[in-house]
Amino acid sequence: MTAPSQSHVSMSGVPLDPKLEMNKQTVLAFYEAGLNDKDFDAASRLIGERYVQHNPLIADGLEGFKGFVTYIKETFPELRANVQRVFAEGDFVIAHVHGVRVPGQAGTAIVDIFKLEDGKIVEHWDVMQPVPDSAENQNGMF
Repeated sequence: MTAPSQSHVSMSGVPLDPKLEMNKQTVLAFYEAGLNDKDFDAASRLIGERYVQHNPLIADGLEGFKGFVTYIKETFPELRANVQRVFAEGDFVIAHVHGVRVPGQAGTAIVDIFKLEDGKIVEHWDVMQPVPDSAENQNGMF
């Protein structure tokens, strides 16, 4: 997992907003707990009183997220979400992620968008694309 800079100044010399950095850290912790460790209890502490889910395969709320974690824990116990990039603006955090359900597979390129309120995740959207075996260019998806 890629961690954001621990410095108080961005690479361009612009001061970093502590709230944005905290929101990025919350999302990174959410990936680690919920997806990589499949630890619903730890991940649920990072979710707000409401949790709106825009992925049509996952139900809203903590129970919907719990069902998702249970599913991946049972079906894809070695699933890994490797965060390649993370961006924050306002109350939103966007992550570019390489998801691999089974080691050795090419996996999926994922863009997750999270909305946070008071430092907790309250809403989630995602866009996913399988990583192909071949491409028309050599640029890669990450």
